[in-house]
Amino acid sequence: MAQNTSMEEFEALLNESFDIDTPDEGSVVKGRVLAIEAGQAIVDVGYKMEGRVDLKEFAEPGQAPEINVGDEVEVYLRQVENARGEAVISHEMARREAAWDRLEKAYADENRVEGAIFGRVKGGFTVDLGGAVAFLPGSQVDVRPVRDAGPLMGLKQPFQILKMDRRRGNIVVSRRAILEESRAEQRAEVIGNLAEGQAVDGVVKNITEYGAFVDLGGVDGLLHVTDMAWRRVNHPSEIVTIGETIKVQVIKINKETHRISLGMKQLQDDPWDTVEAKFPLDSTHTGRVTNITDYGAFVELEPGVEGLVHVSEMSWTKKNVHPGKIVSTSQEVEVMVLEIDTQKRRVSLGLKQTMRNPWEIFAETHPEGTHVEGDVKNITEFGLFVGLDGDIDGMVHLSDISWDQRGEEAIQNYQKGDTVQAVVTEVDVEKERISLSIKALDDSFTEVTSGVKRGSIITVEVTAIEDGGIEVEYEGAKSFIRRSDLSRDRSEQRPERFGVGNKVDVRVTNVDQKTRRLGLSIKAREIAEEKEAVQQYGSSDSGASLGDILGAALKGDD
Repeated sequence: MAQNTSMEEFEALLNESFDIDTPDEGSVVKGRVLAIEAGQAIVDVGYKMEGRVDLKEFAEPGQAPEINVGDEVEVYLRQVENARGEAVISHEMARREAAWDRLEKAYADENRVEGAIFGRVKGGFTVDLGGAVAFLPGSQVDVRPVRDAGPLMGLKQPFQILKMDRRRGNIVVSRRAILEESRAEQRAEVIGNLAEGQAVDGVVKNITEYGAFVDLGGVDGLLHVTDMAWRRVNHPSEIVTIGETIKVQVIKINKETHRISLGMKQLQDDPWDTVEAKFPLDSTHTGRVTNITDYGAFVELEPGVEGLVHVSEMSWTKKNVHPGKIVSTSQEVEVMVLEIDTQKRRVSLGLKQTMRNPWEIFAETHPEGTHVEGDVKNITEFGLFVGLDGDIDGMVHLSDISWDQRGEEAIQNYQKGDTVQAVVTEVDVEKERISLSIKALDDSFTEVTSGVKRGSIITVEVTAIEDGGIEVEYEGAKSFIRRSDLSRDRSEQRPERFGVGNKVDVRVTNVDQKTRRLGLSIKAREIAEEKEAVQQYGSSDSGASLGDILGAALKGDD
């Protein structure tokens, strides 16, 4: 019984010794190189366990392995025993584990780590960080894009860890962050020696659409295109070239971002100082069109001084036309100075003011009553617009198209492009309006009524019988006699007592040239005849009756 107990104790002690001496799988252990053969190192890792490691695991990227018999090395124990009874070990994995511990601490402390670029992969490069492999994105190699990374391969240099994930085995590093940091220190030193307003020499390093970058000795400043010259500059290449040394003024230094704004024009005389003296109000000058926009055109009066011709000041007649249809870039034009604002550095110019107002010219050359001819430009609900001399339009109102038809009917007889004749009835220069009349061309009414005046007795012919009266005609001129004017006697004021074709003597009560209407009345004629008879044959107090007087008058007529 006692013997069994001692045996169990012995086994327990033996197992305990195994646990103590045998390292755990998945741990890093120290070992000694026993031999080097067939490109491998045989390593004793203790407790009579040996394993093999490829010699290349002991080599730095691009270098020969440095390993000798007897050297103490760290290896990662992957498996205690394989099919051949050997331990499965890896020096590279041991380096990786140690490297990860070191790199995680550096990442936490935001310290730089040393490594060497050893391979090229999609989107960047691989970097050996002393056992762990990191990814260096192409954008993080340098401050500016690198076309050839060959000279950087294999060089020991510092990197900044941007991201790391041990579980996935991912590390992302940056070389650019290191360069920017040292560059920032250099920039801070150079900027410290610069002052706003200072004139310095610089070398043009790069040209863009909006300006040029100028090297001021380790730090770049931006020379914006608007600060290159007082005049308008379409592209920086008009003023500077890459590699050229230029004198610039420091306009602004941003202490936080270390950005420097530069100017060239600030070292030259400002042309705006003499604008008011050179370009007084209402004076005319020849300038060059530099730019055209939807709202007008910019005209350069002299280098550095531009004025705007607003679209409303471009043409007397072309109101809703894009400025590009009136002027073109680089065209020489004559303009008038309308307004100057030296504070805002603005000059308002006029193009149309250098030409006479076409409505004034038309008013002088076409007084009322003048006959004109033009093409129908447009037809609206108000009437016809007719093109006239001087590129202006006149309007024939609906009521001025025809004497015989309603305006809405008469306008149907016209189409765009028709050539029409008309008479000028009014010219309003201020409102830029010309009134025309087509019906005024027909002056037959004036001819017909030339001998007719108010009070005249004329003979007309009945052309139509209506409820309200009768329509009559006098030598082609139509008129209407209302029922109340058909007779002095109410019982005789019946239109039906007349027949079409009857000849009737009437008295003219009105001659309206505008409406081409004669005011006619039979009643007025009868009253006038009665008055005349009374005056001629006696008064009503002579004892003679009105019938006697009229009878005598009629006999006298016979």
